Amino acid sequence: MSTRGIALSAKPAPRGVVGFPQDLFPAPRAYSVELWDGSELPATEAAKFRLVLQHPAALRRMITPPLELSLGEAYIYGDMDIRGDLFSADQLIDQLAGRTFTAGEALRLLRQALALPTGGPPRAVGRGPARLYGRRHSRVRDRAAIQFHYDVGNDFYSLWLDRNLQYSCAYFAADSDDLDTAQVRKMDHLCRKLRLQPGERLLDIGCGWGGLALHAAQHYGVQVLGVTLSQQQWAHAESWVERLGLRHRVRFELKDYRDLQEVPFDKVVSIGMFEHVGRDHLPEYFAKAHRLVGPGGLFLNHGISRRAALDRIPLGPQGSRPPAWRRWTEAWLLGPGSFSQRYVFPDGELVPVSQANLAAEKAGFEVRDVENLREHYALTLRRWVGRLEARGEDARRASDEITFRTWRLFLAAAALGFERGQISVNQTLLSKPDRGQARLPLTRAHLYSGG
Repeated sequence: MSTRGIALSAKPAPRGVVGFPQDLFPAPRAYSVELWDGSELPATEAAKFRLVLQHPAALRRMITPPLELSLGEAYIYGDMDIRGDLFSADQLIDQLAGRTFTAGEALRLLRQALALPTGGPPRAVGRGPARLYGRRHSRVRDRAAIQFHYDVGNDFYSLWLDRNLQYSCAYFAADSDDLDTAQVRKMDHLCRKLRLQPGERLLDIGCGWGGLALHAAQHYGVQVLGVTLSQQQWAHAESWVERLGLRHRVRFELKDYRDLQEVPFDKVVSIGMFEHVGRDHLPEYFAKAHRLVGPGGLFLNHGISRRAALDRIPLGPQGSRPPAWRRWTEAWLLGPGSFSQRYVFPDGELVPVSQANLAAEKAGFEVRDVENLREHYALTLRRWVGRLEARGEDARRASDEITFRTWRLFLAAAALGFERGQISVNQTLLSKPDRGQARLPLTRAHLYSGG
């Protein structure tokens, strides 16, 4: 892993700095720690990666609460490096989150932490954190949040996404499927769920670079309107539709879905946009979608969700609830979601699928089908990480070192979240019955036979 702009210090590591990682990350430890002077804290079992501290103040920067944010920043800005299997490096946070400390241990660690060197070299210049202003989920702020993430650059995303630029989970028939095949299968799976018919009008909310809209028009004969808030996605989609000669069937607009005229569409789809809506705005989102789809029509909502169990306050011994001070301390110390909020998906928010579907029902929809594609997203993310790493030098040239490291870290962490069941991705098919008629087959056979 490149560490451009970071000069290794030849200054010997202070005694306290050497002892601190030993106390903070005790055995068993499947990684080694290399200090900036070349000294090493060896792994106690087969090493899967090496944690490299690039300068004397690296440790101090890494452990400043909240830990998730500090560790992420230390990596993307080059204070420390992870050489080897990045997926295994999650144990750094796991060790901290899973440990319990006696009062004496906590006091000793605090003294060691306070004795660590401060300062350090200036951090690399490049893509920094999001700086959003105004009311959360206002139209202006939502546009800024979307463009912060998606306007990183079409050249950057093209390096590691599939040829149709699908920035959502693929649909695998087998672990050995290549990404392009699995993404086309995903698009067909969506179109079959929506039972698209020639001549129907389809709305794609958050259309991305336009891949699904163009696929639906080409292979299912529908008329499509796609909307996005990303300037670069819209520009790419506009160019793509011209190249394919599909202007008579597909139109893309740089527009907030809330500003669409409520002329009913036969079908509506939203893939990977739902995460940006926000818990408090679910009623508005589903109510708008309900007005946009005509009687007897369908709305397919595809989005990442979090397990409802994670919303509960964890129980202590004998079912007791931990005191409020401890829950606050753990949140302050670990800061779950803090890195993603600042550097990846500002204002993004995940909710349980049950909560999302309840909001859809309250808006007037009928829930007809729910499918969990958690394992498919884990496979997709591992493919993305591999492709990004394989094109690392190209990715740095298309963006910068910080952007490359941010996406490498985020994608790997997300893959682990899906594999562990902490997050899922769900496709929910919603109908707007016409005098009680949903106009759907009696079985789900059409999803797999094409009938």
